[in-house]
Amino acid sequence: MDLKQLRAFVTVAETGNVTRASALLNLVQPAVSRQLRLLEEDLGTELFERGRHGMQLTPSGKTMLEYARRILNEVARAKAEIQPTEGPVAGIVSIGLLASTSDLLATLLATEVARRYPHIRLRLTIGYAGHLQDWLEVGDLDAALLYGQKETPALQVKALLEESLWVVAAPAARLSRKRPLPLARVAREPFVLPAAPQGLRAVIEHAAAEAGVALQVFAETNALSVQKELVAQGHGWTILPAVGVTQEVERGLLSAAPLASPGLQRTIVLAAPTSRQATAPVRCVVGVLLDCVKSTFEQGRWPDARWLG
Repeated sequence: MDLKQLRAFVTVAETGNVTRASALLNLVQPAVSRQLRLLEEDLGTELFERGRHGMQLTPSGKTMLEYARRILNEVARAKAEIQPTEGPVAGIVSIGLLASTSDLLATLLATEVARRYPHIRLRLTIGYAGHLQDWLEVGDLDAALLYGQKETPALQVKALLEESLWVVAAPAARLSRKRPLPLARVAREPFVLPAAPQGLRAVIEHAAAEAGVALQVFAETNALSVQKELVAQGHGWTILPAVGVTQEVERGLLSAAPLASPGLQRTIVLAAPTSRQATAPVRCVVGVLLDCVKSTFEQGRWPDARWLG
């Protein structure tokens, strides 16, 4: 097994076609097919089902794809770390952003990284905190924003800010920032919530149990865009970080209000794996990410939040 075989395997898996893969790899098709055959012989199993509809991964192939991508990423990071110190900072950096913060941070982060470090290639992954934590721990991400994560043997964390969770409904509900609502009142409405065991779902259900109220769940989804769309169409209410609905509230697509005292707060932290040392490109991008989070807070674009970092 060597890197040529892994690159050929990943490229074919991503394109689903040896012809397209050979063009991307700048190799003739027989050479790509040979690399795949050698890899399958080495592993003692078929990685693809070859048919009229292209190259489809077998169950073994799907497992191998995760490891192959990780190996190639680690090699790229190693090359970036040992580059000559007098050269520009270069390499691939994978950052995870929470779905509720992506509208606020993704474009800003990409723009600033491109401006400050034009030789760094940024990979942005958007997801819920639980998924991002899993990807951090297995090495698919270099750093990520998470909610309320404590330091563990696998992760080092830095608390950045504490934000409030708001009640969110369709515009017809006429919710207002000036009129906080108690959870007992909110619980009368049908709810659109993330599917368990997502972290926000656990926070909401714990608060409901503490208040002695039961939530009527109309629908569950792990896509934030779908969650907000269902609420906007009047199918139910939900509870989300204020920063995640600011744009829709300003455009009149949603209405929102804080929860009455004591309310609900969550801490956003920057997390990184403890299993490997951060490369120079990772340190640079993390620095930019911290600057982006702080600047958006200082500009008042992170509503109902308190700076901790």
